[in-house]
Amino acid sequence: MRRWPLIGLLLIVCGIPLAAIPATQPDVLSEAIQRELHRATVALAKADPSPYYLGYTVDDASSATIVGANGSLIVSSEAHNRGADVIMRVGSAALDNTHGQSRGSGIMSGALPLNNDADAIARILWQLTDSEYRQASSAFVKVKTNLTVQSAEDDKSPDFSSEKSQTHVEAPPPAPPFDRKLWEDRIRRLSAGFLTRPNVYNSVVYMQFSSDRSYLATSEGTELVQPSSISRLVIQGETRADDGMDLMRVETFQAASPNQLPSEAELKAKLNRIADDLKALREAPVAEPYAGPALLSGRAAAVFFHEVLGHRLEGHRQRGDTEGQTFTKKVNQLVLPSFLTVTDDPTMKQINGVGLAGTYAYDDEGVPAEKVVAVQNGVLKSFLMSRAPITDFAQSNGHGRRQSGLMPVGRQGNLIVTSTNTVKDSELKQKLVEEIKKQGKPYGLYFEDIQGGFTITGRASPQAFQVIPVMVWRVYPDGRPDELVRGVDIVGTPLLSLNNIILTGDTEQVFNGICGAESGQVPVAAAAPAMLFSEIEVQKRAKGTQRPPLLPPPGFEDTIASRQKTASPGTSTP
Repeated sequence: MRRWPLIGLLLIVCGIPLAAIPATQPDVLSEAIQRELHRATVALAKADPSPYYLGYTVDDASSATIVGANGSLIVSSEAHNRGADVIMRVGSAALDNTHGQSRGSGIMSGALPLNNDADAIARILWQLTDSEYRQASSAFVKVKTNLTVQSAEDDKSPDFSSEKSQTHVEAPPPAPPFDRKLWEDRIRRLSAGFLTRPNVYNSVVYMQFSSDRSYLATSEGTELVQPSSISRLVIQGETRADDGMDLMRVETFQAASPNQLPSEAELKAKLNRIADDLKALREAPVAEPYAGPALLSGRAAAVFFHEVLGHRLEGHRQRGDTEGQTFTKKVNQLVLPSFLTVTDDPTMKQINGVGLAGTYAYDDEGVPAEKVVAVQNGVLKSFLMSRAPITDFAQSNGHGRRQSGLMPVGRQGNLIVTSTNTVKDSELKQKLVEEIKKQGKPYGLYFEDIQGGFTITGRASPQAFQVIPVMVWRVYPDGRPDELVRGVDIVGTPLLSLNNIILTGDTEQVFNGICGAESGQVPVAAAAPAMLFSEIEVQKRAKGTQRPPLLPPPGFEDTIASRQKTASPGTSTP
């Protein structure tokens, strides 16, 4: 069965459009939302218990998806979808139906009619609102009952913060130019490039365009209408080593419109690099467990910080008996080396000419995005807050994010690491060699590229992380050439690992992708300079037992036979 390119931490996202969604004059969808919101707010005010907050969110999205493999198209489709979420809070901001483990009771989702039939739209919103009220009111009764039999909570913050209402209605921009035939042909040609590589067993070139118009209207008076468009292209190749280890290389690209993606020549070069890397990885030795000096490229360091630190800065993780709360009690304490500062800035659009995937103007709760200085000169200062308050942090700073159909929580946007203890990137390799010699280690490790990773923040499990590199090199202190190795994962615990950073490079590199957590998949970016660690721990990666294909790919029978003869002189090959 074909595996589509859903790649770990950060690599792929949602659908993409052929043209921007046209504005209707008047905007029937917006008017229907406002009218039904007002009607429901007035009517439910008489209910017992009554909602104190009601919000309607609608995502009106047009998309196109093109998937190619082996020189042919597998998928070429267009879609138009309208999804609605009704979010309701019953009780009061101090205590409501979403308290604790009941957060999911705050939302009801469904599909809206695609045509601008105001009556049909209103009917669906009415049905969703009625269903959500029944769910929320029942959950609120259970929340109050549970509080009478459970022990007192450590954090007695309210369930919802009071924020200023926002109004921002933006007309859709002109449709981004998109030539579907051109891109179908281009993806056919690109995907055919893997046909000349017998060691690439599975491959795909995956492209999406999306043009969305999102609507948010709340009983507090917020009204937001925002257009967005994005283009993404993914090139993925897979192989399998003789010992059964599956190996994968991925390159991703994104831009505001298709014509801003790299040229076909640039994409072809990336595809060839993937194929070359896979061939080298198949032949590379398996790495052994190791703890010692290591150098992470900027991209690798960015993913490392996203996993190890970023998730532990998300506000909701500081509250609740199930969370590990690694940094909850460490505000105004040193948590990183004093030369490092970490911010999360969704308002920033690019770094060093590279666009950032985690950019937005308003979060998914209608709060303006803010730059948050989370760690300043190594000292913890703040958390990434949604409208769920925690002790000493009563307000949102515009980081409430979610995927449609899920409740928002505090999430990363553009996580940016800066350093005041730097050397030129070209000098870092020598600094690594010096550290290897200082510790008397036989070698160090250089992590050139990372595929993704995951982290555990709940207290029921070890507070650990795992980062999944794909291009890792042994660096020898005696001048021997660097040696590519495979099958290694970075592991550890955050408090120790983060303080092993000795030095950084002077240029920030960007990693864009998608991050999955409680509130679903959201686009994020992380940026960091290359970093030298006094110690990083790695473990062997789990691997399968299936051998590579028994038959050579079509057209490569002679090549395989020749290789077998070369490997076993004097033997005959049928």
